[in-house]
Amino acid sequence: MPRLTADAPFLHPDVELKNASFGRYCEVGKGSRVQNADFGDYSYCDRYADVANADVGKFANIASYVRIGATDHPMHTASMHHFLYRSDDYWDDAGVDELFFAARAARRVRIGHDVWIGHNAQIKPEITIGHGAVVASGAVVTKDVAPYTIVAGVTAKPLRRRFPEALAERMIALAWWDWDHTRLKDALPDFRAMPAEAFLEKYEA
Repeated sequence: MPRLTADAPFLHPDVELKNASFGRYCEVGKGSRVQNADFGDYSYCDRYADVANADVGKFANIASYVRIGATDHPMHTASMHHFLYRSDDYWDDAGVDELFFAARAARRVRIGHDVWIGHNAQIKPEITIGHGAVVASGAVVTKDVAPYTIVAGVTAKPLRRRFPEALAERMIALAWWDWDHTRLKDALPDFRAMPAEAFLEKYEA
């Protein structure tokens, strides 16, 4: 019996979910927090990931201790402290700053399909990571990442392309991430054995 199912995500111990939705065959690692986020089919995060205000595509590979949608403090006001917006933690008659939290939640991160985000990387709010991209371990991403591009560093910069642009465009057009579960299984030997270009040549219509 497979560990992952189409019915519900596989949740490891001590997971915290708030306003989170998941597609088929998803997994959330131990101690991870997912809030105001949607995971596409087959996507997972490893241990102690923190994913907020994000639309995660299909087949996303999110390593341990990754932080997506890391929140900012208000720097234009007299103070940056929690008491400004989590005010009910400090006074009985002061509510939270709903406008602040609504603005924070609206700053969505968008993660494409078949993306790999390495251990301890951080993706800032309002960033788009293109399909097939790779974010190296420890990177801090403050700008959009083009499809099938590898970025690394603090702040993250393009290192090289994962696939040449023409090959990347063909892979996006193939959109294998939209195949059904049975077709993925049928193609599994080729996914394992074939380089990307040979795979495309076999499966392009």
